[in-house]
This record gives sequence, C-alpha cells and structure tokens, in this order.
Amino acid sequence: MAMTRRSMITAAILAAGTALTGAASWAQDAAPFKIGLILPMTGPFASTGRQIETAARLYMAEHGDTVAGRKIELIVQDDAGTADTTKRIAQEMIVTDKVGVLAGFGLTPLALAVAPLAARGKTPAVVMAAATSAVTEASPYMVRTSYTTPQVTSKIAEWAASDGIKSVVTVVSDYGPGIDAEKTFVEGFTAAGGEILDTLRMPLQNPDASPFLQKVADRKPDAIFVFLPSGAAAPFMKQFVERGLDTSGIRLIGDGGLTDDDILNGMGTAALGAITGFHYSAAHDSAANKAFVEGYGTLGKGGRPNFMAAGGYDGMHLIYAALEKAGADADGEALIEAMKGQSWESPRGPVTIDPETRDIVQNVYMRRVEEKDGALWNIEFKTYEAVRDPAHGK
Repeated sequence: MAMTRRSMITAAILAAGTALTGAASWAQDAAPFKIGLILPMTGPFASTGRQIETAARLYMAEHGDTVAGRKIELIVQDDAGTADTTKRIAQEMIVTDKVGVLAGFGLTPLALAVAPLAARGKTPAVVMAAATSAVTEASPYMVRTSYTTPQVTSKIAEWAASDGIKSVVTVVSDYGPGIDAEKTFVEGFTAAGGEILDTLRMPLQNPDASPFLQKVADRKPDAIFVFLPSGAAAPFMKQFVERGLDTSGIRLIGDGGLTDDDILNGMGTAALGAITGFHYSAAHDSAANKAFVEGYGTLGKGGRPNFMAAGGYDGMHLIYAALEKAGADADGEALIEAMKGQSWESPRGPVTIDPETRDIVQNVYMRRVEEKDGALWNIEFKTYEAVRDPAHGK
C-alpha cells in the first residue's frame, strides 16, 4: 500500500533525529555546504537553542539535505549564552570548518560579537533570535529572520491607544531589548494621545516583580505594558494574580514573550485574557503553520514551537533559497546578495527580507490567551500587515 504524503514526511522527520540521509548520488563529489549553527544549548537560555535546532532539523527533514548539488552539513555548537564563547566558536567555524553561513545567535550580545568576524570573513550570518534593532547595522553580512522589538512594540502601542486605553505604566527588563521596548512603546503611545504614568525597569538577573507591581497598583493605570524574557514571564504572571491585579481592572498587555508558546500551558489560568502583540503564534491559522506545528511536535517529542523555532525554520529557508539562487559555487558576497529581497510564505505568514536593511518585514498580530481543547493558546484577533522596523526609518 502506498505511503501517504504525511506518513512519508513523518518518516523523514523521525529519521532526522539521528542523521539525515538520502542525498542524490550526483552530489557526492561536491564539497558539502556547511552551516554553522551557534546556539545556547546549556544555561538559562537553553530552551532557545532547543527550539531553533529542532526547527532547523525539521526544515532539513522536510526539504532534503542537498541544495544546488551541494550536500548540506549542519554543525551545531553550544555557546552557553556567553559572547566570548560565541566569538571563539564563530572564528573556528570560519577558519577551520570553512562554513558557508553562520546562524543562530540567541541573544543580541552574541550576534554583535560575531558581526566583525562575519564582515572580515565575508561570511553571511543569519540571525534567528536576537531582536535589538541595531544588529543588522553592525555588519553588511548580517541578515535577520526573527523580529525586532520596536517592530512589534510599535504596533502594540498603536493598538492600545486605539482600544481606549488612556494611561499606562511600563514594566520592562533592564537590558537592551527591554529598553528598546520601553522607548518604542512610550513614543508610540504618547504620540497617539496616551499618558505614561511611570516607566519601571526590573533587573534581568533574579527579578522580583512584587515591588514593581505594588507601584503599578498605586498608580492605577488603565493598563500595564510588560516586556520580559520568556523565562521571567511565568513568575511575573503568578505574582500579577497573587496581588489581585488581574481583578483590579488594570489590563495586561505586552510583547509576545510574555505568553511564550513554549511555556504558556505551564502558566495556568493566570495567563488567561492576557493580550500580547507578536509576529508568531503556534495557533496561527494557516496550512503552513499547522504542518509546522505538527512536524515540530513529532521531531520535538510533543513540544510546541515558539517564535524562536519560527526564526530558525525561516532562517534555514533563507539559506536554502539563497544557495539555490546564487548557485553551488557562490561565495559569501553572492549569498548575502541572494538573500536580499527574498519573499516566502512562512508558518507565521508572508515575510520578506528588506534588500536595504537585511531585516525581516512581516505581519504583527494582536493575540489574546484563550483556552481551546483543554490547552492555552495565543489566539490572533487583529493583523498589522507587512510591518518594518521603525528604527530603520521606514
């Protein structure tokens, strides 16, 4: 009996858990095209590495491991989230492994550490996670498939003002992306006529939300805008409920990391009703995303993909498409040129790489946490189409 398309893809995905095989015999004489994937696989940001690596391997399982006659070889190295380690690994990958593309970069400092190496070695670096606007400006060989904080936050501010919210207190983690989020939200919300009652910054390490939430309660805003790394979101949400703010009439809005798909179900009822803006939701209603979520669940042993996985999956698509366009013998300069202007249908929706900034242009969705079929999901209810990073002046 013939295998169905789904069963064939599933078989390929399962095989990818150990090794990807089946390159065409005519490609065996060509040197492999190596992709150096540098990720935090251990330490506090290990979930970022796990999400991106799983998505990258899923893409290879679905699309094969040969492009333009070149066998694709994925080299994964753990930087444990430290910039010095990222820089050392990138140097070794460029000089010793002779990778055609660097990729990954779970945090902004890690991406910035590689920028001068990418420029000097003329090696494209595909940023699959880091979200600070300045990343792609650090090197002409940097290109991004994740998102930028201002790209998303600008639309959250626009939505909040249009939905009748008049006053807000912002609470962000005190580091680059958090400060980016605060600045963008304050500028956008006040420009639309809103009032910022206070701007609060929580320490990134060992944050305790209690004193900040007390200040929010004292100021009595219409809403609180929150930007936190996903790992800090669960305890924050718990304290938000414990202090009774969920029933105080103060609305909770934030960047999508607040209700990260990877950990959303573990937050429980505290997350219900939270409104976030983001570029990806595992509940996004499209055939491409349903296949992505199913495939990720198979390869990831039941896990749910989050925005990091989307960045990794699309990063692999960009590399494949550029190699196909530029040809088997393309150098780094030709590859980065081939990446500019690429457009495709992602699990998140339509995306384009801006040819001028090398940054991603994509939809931003407003979502509400709802329970569906016994699980919590970020359900999209409004779409802002083809959003660019406002920091690039477009």
